[in-house]
Amino acid sequence: MHDDRRLTEVRLDRFLRERIVPAVYPRSIPLALSSWQVPDEPVPVLEALRQDFAPQEHFAAWGRPWSTTWLRLQGEVPASWGTQPDTAVEIVVDLGFSRDLPGFQCEGIAWRPDGTIVKAISPRNQYIPLKLLGGGMSVDFYVEAAANPDLSQRWTFAATPYGDKATSGNEPKYRLGQIFIAELNQTVWELQQDIWTLSGLMHELPMELPRRHEILRALERMLDLMDPDDVPGTAAAGRAALAGVLARPAYASAHRLLATGHAHLDSAWLWPVRETIRKCARTFSNVVALIDENPGFVFSCSSAQQLAWIKEYYPELFGRIREKVKSGQFVPVGGMWVESDTNMPGGEAMARQFLEGKSFFLDEFGVECLEAWLPDTFGYSAALPQIVKAAGSKWFLTQKISWNQVNRMPHHTFNWEGIDGTRLFTHFPPVDSYSSELSGRELAHAERNYRDHGRGSMSLVPFGYGDGGGGPTREMLAAAHRTADLEGSPKVQLGSAASFFARAQAEYDSLPVWVGELYLELHRGTYTSQANTKLGNRRSEHLLREAELWCATAAVRTGYSYPASELKRLWRLVLLQQFHDILPGSAIAWVHQDAERNYAAVGKQLEAIIAGAAKAVLGTGGRDFLLNAAPHERHGVPALAAAEPVRAEQPVRVTQAEGGYILDNGVIRAVINPDGLLASLMDYASGREAIAPGQFGNLLELHRDTPNEWDAWDIDAFYRRNALALTAARSVTLEREPRGENPPDQEAAVVVVERVAGSSPVTQRISLAAGADSLSITTLVDWQEREKLLKLGFALDVRADRSAAETQFGHVFRDTHLNTSWQAAKFEICAHRWIHVAEAGYGVAISNASTYGHDVTRNVREDDGGTTTTVRLSLLRAPKFPDPAADRGRHELTATIRPGASIADAVEEGYRTNLAPRIVQGAHGVQPLFTVFNQGLVIEAVKLAEDGSGDVIVRLYESLGERSSGLLRANFGVTGVHTVDLLERPVAAPGVTAGRDSAELVLRPFQLVTLRFVR
Repeated sequence: MHDDRRLTEVRLDRFLRERIVPAVYPRSIPLALSSWQVPDEPVPVLEALRQDFAPQEHFAAWGRPWSTTWLRLQGEVPASWGTQPDTAVEIVVDLGFSRDLPGFQCEGIAWRPDGTIVKAISPRNQYIPLKLLGGGMSVDFYVEAAANPDLSQRWTFAATPYGDKATSGNEPKYRLGQIFIAELNQTVWELQQDIWTLSGLMHELPMELPRRHEILRALERMLDLMDPDDVPGTAAAGRAALAGVLARPAYASAHRLLATGHAHLDSAWLWPVRETIRKCARTFSNVVALIDENPGFVFSCSSAQQLAWIKEYYPELFGRIREKVKSGQFVPVGGMWVESDTNMPGGEAMARQFLEGKSFFLDEFGVECLEAWLPDTFGYSAALPQIVKAAGSKWFLTQKISWNQVNRMPHHTFNWEGIDGTRLFTHFPPVDSYSSELSGRELAHAERNYRDHGRGSMSLVPFGYGDGGGGPTREMLAAAHRTADLEGSPKVQLGSAASFFARAQAEYDSLPVWVGELYLELHRGTYTSQANTKLGNRRSEHLLREAELWCATAAVRTGYSYPASELKRLWRLVLLQQFHDILPGSAIAWVHQDAERNYAAVGKQLEAIIAGAAKAVLGTGGRDFLLNAAPHERHGVPALAAAEPVRAEQPVRVTQAEGGYILDNGVIRAVINPDGLLASLMDYASGREAIAPGQFGNLLELHRDTPNEWDAWDIDAFYRRNALALTAARSVTLEREPRGENPPDQEAAVVVVERVAGSSPVTQRISLAAGADSLSITTLVDWQEREKLLKLGFALDVRADRSAAETQFGHVFRDTHLNTSWQAAKFEICAHRWIHVAEAGYGVAISNASTYGHDVTRNVREDDGGTTTTVRLSLLRAPKFPDPAADRGRHELTATIRPGASIADAVEEGYRTNLAPRIVQGAHGVQPLFTVFNQGLVIEAVKLAEDGSGDVIVRLYESLGERSSGLLRANFGVTGVHTVDLLERPVAAPGVTAGRDSAELVLRPFQLVTLRFVR
């Protein structure tokens, strides 16, 4: 039996390959070709159509990397073609596709002579129906062919020069394939789809099931009936032989799959943003064409930024999309500006992802997305449930956690509880893919893999080619129709994500609960790769805070014209860079070069905006004022205010000792040894030593960093087994004695340490400022390493069972011990501005200005039985793929260490490190717009309302992880106070009692509140 089955399968494969596939297009004639090579970057369609096209040979080489060639295709359709009921005329275009993988190689898009889009051309979507070209029997249209190099390289992760246009070379990458007019035999094509579905199902059924053998015998009868010399003439008989097994209905208990069309299209990755814009046009034009032919087809589109690009660059296509949205077939989902990373964006940035995304969908289409849609992001912050709910959404989808290296999530449908207690209905599609083809293998996997049988009966399957775009195909829709009710298969129904969530939520009586972050046990290197991109993000987030605060203050105090449209444009640009392959550092060099240019432009424009607003509020004068944008008092200046700073009473004392230096400002005392290591750190308030006996802080370590795969993405645990401690210094010198005439944060003693990390010169500036609670360490590196990881460590005399790391609007605790595999898997963790370790009564806070990757370990000392908790910051990496020169060059990374610190101190230290003192000249100070009477209640944003009313929006959160109460008071004329959601719509907020010009707050741990103060 086994041999018989195998022989039939071999026969089927060959018959399909050699007889059926060629017979789909039994007649064809070549088209006449001409072409125009774009000199450099892509041009608009109307500019291209004005060019002189030269004759183009078939099968010729074309396309240097990242170039564009326009082809003109002309010909006449024979009069007899397409006249039979089961035939149609199509144009088939093979641009020389290197392999059967859409989105990772050359691509094309067809244009009519009037400059309107027809549809895209890709490896598995090469056809253009004649009827889409406007009717008639003459063929005359254009193909915009993009010679994008294949950087995936079959995922070998080898270094490649093609990620940078400057190093990609000029040799053609492709050779044109067949380009012809063809007659499609619809019956043969349908037979091909029958075979694909049945063969896929058969191979997934257990050998002992009769159904498997029934399908095998039906396929065998089909082969016997068909004439290999006349496939078109016998295709109907072949289909009839299969009709019986295709008509057998599914079991009543079969798993149900809601299939929604999708194209997970990375906004940048192995291609630059400029190419993503064209990928969007290709993908969405395909979708619109499919919708026209398939009334039941629904497509889920998840990124507002991508549709904003279409509106700007392809307005005619955008108009067609708008009509499909109205019909309910092209459905915006997710409600975010981009599918962003969620580990690293700050709290306000995550809020703006939803504000900008949902607002765009509402303004352009009148659609509100009720689900967050992040299938491919590299782990999910524990703050996300609250942020999603605060944006007015109620569901969440991802499948990325299926990539976990060690632990498998226990559920596919559950309630996800965030740091503040908010619960969010969450679904992981058990198909374990966001780009399913609806194959038999995938459908069977979804049913077998589903972990909630008995509680629920359905799951979601997003289908369509993704990552590089492409989206659904007619073949996928054919598979969906055939598996709608097919014995042995799950039941597949086409529909929207919202319809799935509503039905799935209704069938659960009691959902299991997952508490805390959804940590991805993979891609831990993304917290560190491409440090300049991360620095740009962090700096931009804080500049935007300052700009909005001072512009709002100036508008209220002086009538200054609030630059709403400019701030929105800059916010959207920063939000774009937070896409989950840009901010994580996992894109090609071109992408990160663009990001760094964008951050430089954002910084320049925001500095100008801040300067203009500061001049408006302070007036013209020669006195120095400190603009304190932080939510805490600084140098005697209240939070969110401007005043003349108060200098520290006690200067910094510097003493030489045993070849090193002792820095003492009366608040803390630091000992720097002759090798530039931090040998001692003590705060006078507690009188306690922070550094573990015989160990050090400020210890740089260089590790071998050769992950098994996914270079820029991964740090594998074995990196720890190869470490070089950089204990020897080339020099340790005192750069500057304290100077009383300097601004407050510059009244400091600075010890300069020179050392080398591999081949990379390192300069560290260890600084103690007058009156400061913390020691600052700025590490300047000319990074020239390959496949190395640079860490900065602090060995602390603290027995900490857990660490606290800042996340959006709060912090998350993680165990430092390794009792379970879940804890052990978190050997690299993400923190925002600070990380804190403590035992009862004593803690240490370590802040940073641009670093996200950290690790925390603990060891019991044999000599005294004490515990050392070591906190290390991951400063730099040097992966070879996809950017072989990743992070090469100069970097400046700042960290601080604050002994005797509480969580409240850590929060304050994080803002202090990231909001540098801004000294400006003016005539008078300025009172803060808001005062909050509780250190634990932190104001995150102050801005004017989105609707242009002039009302003031303030967003704040409980930062300590405890129940906190206080009064938030407006210090300007107010006629009313309302609680609102992130989109600034009225909403009830527990614990908030609004008055006429103030609000009484009794907030639960980490509760987020947004208030509107009506002027």
